[in-house]
Amino acid sequence: MGQPQSVLILGGTGQTGARAAALLRQWHPALPLTIAGRDIDHARRVADELGTATAVTTDLRHGELGLPAEHHYSAVIAALWDKHLNGLRYAQHRGLPYLSISSGLADIAPEVVAGAHRTDAAPILLASHYCAGSVVLAALHSARQLDRIDTIRIGAVLDEQDTGGPAGKADLQRWSAATPAAMVRQDGVFTWISGPDAQAQVRSTDGTVVPAQSIAILDVPSLALATNAPDVRFDFAVGESVGRRRGEPASFEVRIDIEGADRGGAPIRRSSYLVHPAGQCPLTALGIALGTERLLGLRGEAVTPGIHMPEALIDLAYVVERMAEAGAVFTDAAPGVS
Repeated sequence: MGQPQSVLILGGTGQTGARAAALLRQWHPALPLTIAGRDIDHARRVADELGTATAVTTDLRHGELGLPAEHHYSAVIAALWDKHLNGLRYAQHRGLPYLSISSGLADIAPEVVAGAHRTDAAPILLASHYCAGSVVLAALHSARQLDRIDTIRIGAVLDEQDTGGPAGKADLQRWSAATPAAMVRQDGVFTWISGPDAQAQVRSTDGTVVPAQSIAILDVPSLALATNAPDVRFDFAVGESVGRRRGEPASFEVRIDIEGADRGGAPIRRSSYLVHPAGQCPLTALGIALGTERLLGLRGEAVTPGIHMPEALIDLAYVVERMAEAGAVFTDAAPGVS
């Protein structure tokens, strides 16, 4: 296939957007990128560091994003909350692949409806999972040795100093206000829990137990429907990470507990950690870059119009390779859910 036109990265000057752009530049040196931000000087600095990149300012309140009509792109990547959905509308009107990461479980309803209204317009990748789908993909890779999966439990610790920039902090506040209850799957039923039922604990890699609570997040239905596991929940804690307890920078860790059986029916319990010494940003950026690469057909076939999830598009073995390159590490954990 020919060289695609430039990838428009909304929020490309933010920590995660800029890092995702850097990964795309590393993997595909000739891929044109357009860094969009409110501050054109900042956008130009990011673009100049990348090379083969341009900078623009955008107005997300405007249906055409405030962009000149003669500008043409190969995809629209929303590395921030596209709250007016003008980034999505822009992509649909032009038949361009679109990826979003900040909508949250409750917020995806307008995106789903927009996609349903125009099913043939463009491929839409809803990647508003934890770390833009990286955790779901890691959990599914861990689950591959099981023939039947009964329970999946994810326990994530986000360092209170690792919530990202202003946009990331605003996302956390919005999600907690929009969905104070948690969605889980219990006995095959998606249901909402709150209060004591939603309270949990996450055991860190150093043995520290951090208070947590189950949350409403896309990872739950993605994992449940990808594996047919009847019991799935995602517990989330905000506090001091293992890295900071050691006097180092804020680190990232997710505990993955999976229970099920092998082909012969023998029970299996697999527990592991996915960790990164530099916090959540590298894995969130990785999720964006993997999704963008796949949407463009730079790895695998180009994606057809419709609504897609990361786990339905991205090869799991390839994800693990890219995670290792990015500095992430898988370690075994003592079985059992904290």
